[in-house]
Amino acid sequence: MKQIIKNPKDKIVLALDVSTKEEALKLVRELKDYVGVFKVGLQLFMSEGYDVIRILQDENIEIFFDVKLHDIPNTVSQASINIIKHGITFFNIHTVGSHAMMSKTVELAEKTAEEHNLPKPVILGVTVLSSINQQVLTNELEVNINIDDYVVNLAKLSQKSGLTGVVASVLEAAKIRKACGKDFVILCPGIRPSFATKNDQQRIATPADAIKAGADYLVIGRAVTAATDKVYAMKQIHDEIQEALAVRA
Repeated sequence: MKQIIKNPKDKIVLALDVSTKEEALKLVRELKDYVGVFKVGLQLFMSEGYDVIRILQDENIEIFFDVKLHDIPNTVSQASINIIKHGITFFNIHTVGSHAMMSKTVELAEKTAEEHNLPKPVILGVTVLSSINQQVLTNELEVNINIDDYVVNLAKLSQKSGLTGVVASVLEAAKIRKACGKDFVILCPGIRPSFATKNDQQRIATPADAIKAGADYLVIGRAVTAATDKVYAMKQIHDEIQEALAVRA
């Protein structure tokens, strides 16, 4: 059964959207007391490779590898083996890669983790990116279905394929929770506290909105990493999460 998270720190995934290991390490050391998971994405990984993973692992923190794998089933599943061998057991893949891609990845990732005496992997399926809205989905990608229904369908496919949960907008979180149950993990990007700017994401929400919708993890990025006083910004977010958790309880 999924653990119920009551500490605001454990809800927060901080995006290390920087280009050097020095910048990443500075953020980790400054904010590790306020963050449950640190997200390493393509910007940082393509600059520093697995060196940054090893450096961050030495800080004894939890890492979410935001790699968004999407390829044929064999390629993605074999890539997942290498990810696990580097000690990473929390990462994501694209749901539109098909049931075969997802299920094979889960199978081989879990087998590899067991062989290396590592925890069972937490693998999330990316549904629709938070930069994509209904207009883009329909007019550019020519997916002629309501975006909420599309995301829920992808979430149900992820669950059927054995994934731990999904990455999805807060706007679809409540519907995913209803369709997939209380033990299905939902990680929500596009979280913007009231003091932050919107930037390039379209489907965004506040930390309180995310908690009320049933999100398990909230990805926080520039609202904190670009702040002059990062600790103060994080404390404000903690307060908002704590208040929402108290209401939900």
